[in-house]
Amino acid sequence: MLTKITSTFRELYQNRKLLMTLAKNDFKTKYAGSYLGIIWAFVQPIITILVYWFVFGNIFQTGSDRGAPYVLWLITGLVPWFFVQEGIVSGMNAFIEYNYLVKKVVFKISILPLVKVISAFAVNLFFIFFVLILYLAYGFVPDFYFLQIAYYAFCLFTLVVAVSYITSSIVVFFRDLNQIVNIVLQIGVWMTPIMWSFSDLNIDPNGKIATLLKLNPVYYIVNGYRTSLIDKIGFWEFPALSLYFWVVTLALLIIGLLLFKKLKIHFADVL
Repeated sequence: MLTKITSTFRELYQNRKLLMTLAKNDFKTKYAGSYLGIIWAFVQPIITILVYWFVFGNIFQTGSDRGAPYVLWLITGLVPWFFVQEGIVSGMNAFIEYNYLVKKVVFKISILPLVKVISAFAVNLFFIFFVLILYLAYGFVPDFYFLQIAYYAFCLFTLVVAVSYITSSIVVFFRDLNQIVNIVLQIGVWMTPIMWSFSDLNIDPNGKIATLLKLNPVYYIVNGYRTSLIDKIGFWEFPALSLYFWVVTLALLIIGLLLFKKLKIHFADVL
């Protein structure tokens, strides 16, 4: 098992230049042919933020003290979720979209899910930068805790990659997984404290319901972004939550890589 996992990491490292080239081309061609081009990659998330701000700003604006204006608090939770949605959906369809490469015997197809995730992550980096600029505009002084966003962004990237290797390997044989994943993501955005907080819904942050909701690995990321930028809390102050996140994420990554290794020999036949 260990040999299979290390061999995949070795393939990814050996093909790192090709990986980055394909990710760059994927990002460029995704919006090729449209008049506004890559601008469309940013339009939908911005409109979503504005809609949620207008709707939920009026509902929760007078709720619990968030330590920052509601728009900052909201966008800090939405930005990682945008990457979760785009990264997982894109990564899931990597082998289907690049089926012509999958059928090439000499091509290392292990890089394809990562190509799609990196392409989606490029947009996420822009929004992270945008969030930091907003915090500066609202008078938040950059400090050590701002640097933690790099850590949480890495956590998020690793989680999305892990899930993508699982879903991309399965969806080749079970195309209905696309619909299932989309439904899970629709539910997930509401089950994760992004537009709301536990205090808004009168949920005990240490109660059973809150504990259950915290089992969602994305909660660790959203909470991390907010506690870093607003509450000035280090990730080491959540030892149990950090340990849980990495155990789950690494377990998903191992499962994804093993699943890929087992099923990849059948991809060309199905595609």
